[in-house]
Formats: sequence, C-alpha cells, structure tokens
Amino acid sequence: MLAIHPQYITNSTGEKISAILPIKEFKTILEELEDLEDIKLYDESKNDRSPAITKSKAMAMIEAERKKLGK
Repeated sequence: MLAIHPQYITNSTGEKISAILPIKEFKTILEELEDLEDIKLYDESKNDRSPAITKSKAMAMIEAERKKLGK
C-alpha cells in the first residue's frame, strides 16, 4: 500500500480545501495512475471484438491523420 503524507490547506472556517504532497509521493501516484490506465486499456482491447488491422495499415492511418492535421 502506498503511504502518503499530505499537508492540508484550510479556509477560514477550518475546511480542508487543498492538499500538498511531497514531490516523490506525487510522482509515485502519477506512475500508479498511468499503470492503471494501461491496464484499463489492455482490458478494453482484450474485450474488443472488432477485427484487427495490420501494423502497416495502422501506420498508414496514423500518417494520413497527421497529414490531415498538418503535422
């Protein structure tokens, strides 16, 4: 389990309105979120029943989109 040590900023009534984390903990949380997003995308792709396309077709589609966007 990830241990975090937030410090809180409160308003004039004592309500917590923001949290401050050490940068190392913040970066660890971002990495964990990225990993979870990768897992989510993997799971979605495993459940996708649409037909697969070849790598060359995918690259051609990407290049066509880039040209369309002027990149």
